[in-house]
Amino acid sequence: MNATPLDSEAPRDLVGVGIGPFNLSLAALADPLTGLNAVFYDQRPAFHWHPGLLIEGARVQVPFLADLVTLADPANPWSFLNHLRARERLFPFYFAERFHIQRAEYDAYCRWVAEGLPSLRFHHQVDAVRWNPERGLFEVDYTQLDAAGEAEALGRTHTRNVVLGVGTAPHVPDPLRPLVEDPLVPVVHAADYLAHRDTLRAAGHVTVIGTGQSGAEIFLDLLRSRPVGRERLHWLGRTESIAPMEYSKLGLEHFTPDYTRYFHGLAEPVRDRLVAAQWQLHKGIDADTTAALHDELYRRTLDGGWPDTVLTPGVHVRTAGRLSGTQVELHLEHAQQKTRSRLTTDAVVLATGYRERPLGRILAGLDPYMRRDSSERHRVDDRHRLVLDPAVTGAVYVQNAETHTHGVGAPDLGLAAWRSATILNDLTGREPYPLPGRTAFTTFGLPNGRPQIPTTHDHRALTPLTDGI
Repeated sequence: MNATPLDSEAPRDLVGVGIGPFNLSLAALADPLTGLNAVFYDQRPAFHWHPGLLIEGARVQVPFLADLVTLADPANPWSFLNHLRARERLFPFYFAERFHIQRAEYDAYCRWVAEGLPSLRFHHQVDAVRWNPERGLFEVDYTQLDAAGEAEALGRTHTRNVVLGVGTAPHVPDPLRPLVEDPLVPVVHAADYLAHRDTLRAAGHVTVIGTGQSGAEIFLDLLRSRPVGRERLHWLGRTESIAPMEYSKLGLEHFTPDYTRYFHGLAEPVRDRLVAAQWQLHKGIDADTTAALHDELYRRTLDGGWPDTVLTPGVHVRTAGRLSGTQVELHLEHAQQKTRSRLTTDAVVLATGYRERPLGRILAGLDPYMRRDSSERHRVDDRHRLVLDPAVTGAVYVQNAETHTHGVGAPDLGLAAWRSATILNDLTGREPYPLPGRTAFTTFGLPNGRPQIPTTHDHRALTPLTDGI
């Protein structure tokens, strides 16, 4: 492996760490800005968006206008509509009349953008980000990987600013972690569902854990593949109900810049309570999926009898273990009843969501400069920058690592273009992307300052009523 070369190039204006949809959005909006020297690194060989969940017919839960660029720059060449035009699919899409596109189509669109942007560097694993006070620049150390994913060379880039878009990682509850790591037991996270679908379909009894959108899609996909009366499926989850996603028009205004600004201005304990309470805004199931699931279950009752399925919310797994062979025993507890039971199953799919990737490894060199909140989480200002010691003159922006400071919209694709434009406006010191001052009909708080009480002369005198009129 080659030694780290000295950086002979001029410092970059921006180095991006990770190339998921959010940093891909930033790269797409940065592409037409002349004079901006930016590069984005990702250790993967190419862009792919949740490949294990590209189930046939599954749709993205935001409209196609929430692509990488349109809500900040509708004329940008990297829009979804321009992707359709380049693929000669614009008229078929027009006649399809689909506001919500298929998940596989969104993935194909993002891959088209990734293949066309010159600023992206795949096969590059970022190892560390440090601040060099002598040069007044960030140092970004990376490992260049070969086609097999093995280290090939070390490198270093200097930059004035950094943006972290390392995304999220599949979450595996602690009681099930040993089983996921056991190659003999068919316990897989939903992120790997398609890679294991044939094995799961062949299993005698399957349990899906997690009653959110992914759990619903996987349960429905397995249900459709199994014979009537011999489904042998369990679907369990911690939520108190199999709940629909909040998708009312005014409810969706929680995913606007207006609400993001309001949320950021709240006290830390209030923000923490809100994030926990607002789960149905982003962890419920869309109406089309619940309708399709009910239709499939109902169809299986037409000849009498009920499908061999169990759907139970309000349940969590206390412990789990492997029985003889490859069977799994789950020890369950019902939160409301305070009752416990055991379930033996042949395979488990964990639709247990994702968690923000910890930034500690990459940012260990910045730790002395970091400012943290009372829970030791990184603080993020209203322009999506980590709050650092004033001695650091550059900025470290974060994407989808600020739910605790910016609310439930942080991981939402609908705010990708707006946040990317906000970052680029701040980074360039000008306004290449003018952004709207107001985005919601809802006013999310009272005006700051003292109440405005009209003075005496502002009151209109009342005209006395005359008898008989």
